[in-house]
Amino acid sequence: MIAGLDWPVALSAAAVTWFVQWLLHPLAPRLNLLDYPKGRKDHAHPTPITGGLAMLAGVLVVGFSSLIPMDQSAIAFMSASSLLVVVGLLDDLYDLSWKLRIPAQVVAALIMIYVGGVQVEQIGPVFGLGELSLGVLSMPFTVFATVGLINAINMSDGADGLAGSLVLTALIMLTAAGLYSGNLRVANGGMLLAGVVAAFLTFNFRFPWRDKAKTFMGNAGSAFLGFVIAWLAFRLTQSPEHPVNPVLALWFVMIPVMDCLVVMLRRLRVRQSPFIADRNHMHHMMRDAGFGPMRKALVLSLVTALCGLLVGEAMRWDVPYPLLLALFVLMCAAWYWVTGKRERAIRFLRRVLALTVLVVPRRTVKKSDELDSVA
Repeated sequence: MIAGLDWPVALSAAAVTWFVQWLLHPLAPRLNLLDYPKGRKDHAHPTPITGGLAMLAGVLVVGFSSLIPMDQSAIAFMSASSLLVVVGLLDDLYDLSWKLRIPAQVVAALIMIYVGGVQVEQIGPVFGLGELSLGVLSMPFTVFATVGLINAINMSDGADGLAGSLVLTALIMLTAAGLYSGNLRVANGGMLLAGVVAAFLTFNFRFPWRDKAKTFMGNAGSAFLGFVIAWLAFRLTQSPEHPVNPVLALWFVMIPVMDCLVVMLRRLRVRQSPFIADRNHMHHMMRDAGFGPMRKALVLSLVTALCGLLVGEAMRWDVPYPLLLALFVLMCAAWYWVTGKRERAIRFLRRVLALTVLVVPRRTVKKSDELDSVA
């Protein structure tokens, strides 16, 4: 076992999450906690949307059982998470307007700032500067970044296992970065939440013996996980005792952030609401190119892990931080250009698919296995 990590707490949270999912699965139809196939949602059967509730339960049970210190910060995290999951469940049930969802996300961010004491205060390291305090802009910047991450994770939840895999990958890297920097609070928090997400994925992944997800995370789950990433990333990068450059955390969530930025910018250019639903996300184009749900999740998670490791190693070799930030911006610009014409994006992704098939051959699947669970 790695010194400093509290494995029993993480395993306990994972066990509670798994048990609650198992308990809720047969109850979901009675509670009407089901996601029905309609519109952009291509899954074949009504599916329980209890993943977010189960993940929150894993955190709350561990917290209130005194396995972790219940200080003001922990109370703030649990309160804000509970708010997001409750509003997310209402959204899953009644399809709330973004005009109701966004204020709830703002309130959660304000709880994080004013009760939890977690916010972005310094961005100097991003630009290679020693000190560049946000001052009075710290609060609005933190709120904006938090709401952005919540919606980025929500937009990536478009295929079985996809959002969960991307978040799990980010959490593992946040845990490793916390360990490397000596920030054991972030490392243990990341490991606990990685256990919760891994337990959820046992119900959300497709396996050879199961050709569809048993449970979705729903908007409750994606809001919770987006908030989790924001909380840990800010804790990691804004600690004076164990500083980690914010650019590194950005690469840990590169796929959801890049996809969200490109899609929203394109919507704004044609004078549409940035919150409308469409089929222009990365996972939609990958499906059109022939990617199945599991290959999609595994490939994007692998790309995220590889980029995160390379950027982390580049920082160890003192590659200038502004250069790594510029590389991320350049990557977003390149994806914006590629997806400017859907046919061009599909051709590019088919080449990527051909490369992945050389490594992991496609198995014969049922038609239902090709359907994404589009959120």
